[in-house]
Amino acid sequence: MRGEAVSAQAFAFSVTARCPRTRARRGHWQTPHGVVHTPRFMPVGTAATVKGITIPQLAETGAEMVLANTFHLHLQPGEGVVAEAGGLHRFMGWQGPLLTDSGGFQVFSLAAINRIDDDGVVFRSPRDGAPILLTPERCMAIQRDLGADVAMAFDQCPPYPATEALVAEACRRTHLWLERCLLHHGGGEQALFGIVQGGCFSQLRRESARVVASMGLPGIAVGGVSVGEPVEEMHRIVAEVAPLLPEDRPHYLMGVGSLREMAVAVAHGFDLFDCVLPTRLGRHGTALVGGERWNLRNARFRHDHTPLDPGCPCLACRHHTRAYLHHLVRVEEMLGRTLLSLHNLTTLLRFTRAMGQAIAEGCFSEDFAPWEPASAAAHTW
Repeated sequence: MRGEAVSAQAFAFSVTARCPRTRARRGHWQTPHGVVHTPRFMPVGTAATVKGITIPQLAETGAEMVLANTFHLHLQPGEGVVAEAGGLHRFMGWQGPLLTDSGGFQVFSLAAINRIDDDGVVFRSPRDGAPILLTPERCMAIQRDLGADVAMAFDQCPPYPATEALVAEACRRTHLWLERCLLHHGGGEQALFGIVQGGCFSQLRRESARVVASMGLPGIAVGGVSVGEPVEEMHRIVAEVAPLLPEDRPHYLMGVGSLREMAVAVAHGFDLFDCVLPTRLGRHGTALVGGERWNLRNARFRHDHTPLDPGCPCLACRHHTRAYLHHLVRVEEMLGRTLLSLHNLTTLLRFTRAMGQAIAEGCFSEDFAPWEPASAAAHTW
């Protein structure tokens, strides 16, 4: 038996503006914990926290929806503990929309410690080496206990490069697992998103998009990009797959968070993005400014007593200077990592909001497509 139907009203998606020269669209997506205005970047909080950032600070960045990870939360603290707390929203203190990744990316990223067959994936725990079986059914049960607004289907993300035969097998298995996820998904006020795979093979991508779109799910994601392929290949995949996705559902491009790639994807009709990039860069002393990456360890910032980005409203830019951030990074103070992470998140969120505003005002194609990195500083986002 299929799971209980998802409430259509709980996850209503509407397009509020379109770009006449591209496929870019501005959207309003209702979820049980609030509205997500698209296009929108979603910060990654793998272990029920965006690294180094408090919930009030996270809200101040403009974040509307946050991600957590099924595999890692299953390891620690365990979905039972989260369920005891009343679900992931109460456990972590974030009252806005939440999405849980299925653990499918860990099938790719932890390939050295797992074994895959049609039943599921057996991992060796990175903690103690104990076997962990993750199946589509188990994945749905864990995500039901976590209680996020959106649960991602369990999928197999093939590596890059990979043979066409290997990618075709991963697609077959992904579609098989999606059927099983749909049968065992609880429904109600948790939406299930399917994931399109297919690597860099056009025919496999088209077939995967057809299969996943035929399931009638409340949203659809495209995975298997930003896994080592040339950026031109990513752009080609985005351009080929986007027209095949259901027009009345949110389109989520997984694992993408650079300015140019988000702009290219929005121009083709994608709505949602996530990436660990902004906080990872922040933890390593790098700031995103005007479309560039600035290494704050660099000596040129030592005597620079100006704001990091004068137009940015984040905590780092409002209250501190480049010289102070340089100092924090050089002495490896935790505060430096937090401030740069906040700035980077704010930058990506401002950027996606600005794309939405440009779509509404009819200037997206002039301001963002094609995206020119050299002109990034001229934007008012």
